[in-house]
Amino acid sequence: MKKGIHPAYDAAVFSCACGNTVHTRSTAGDLKYDICSACHPFYTGKQKLVDSAGMVDKYLRKYGKNREEAGGGN
Repeated sequence: MKKGIHPAYDAAVFSCACGNTVHTRSTAGDLKYDICSACHPFYTGKQKLVDSAGMVDKYLRKYGKNREEAGGGN
């Protein structure tokens, strides 16, 4: 490695809005995030699933087709 051309790789603290902090090393320095894996709904298992079945019916009503004509016999 050539000397003097690489950025400094120093200790850094990554902190989330929920209060979670991660101590690591980085060339960017300390960073603050809005959401992390400790508070993200996908990783915590508290994700709310959106029912999209009504969206298909809304589309078919909007364009004047029924499910058989659209090819979905469900």
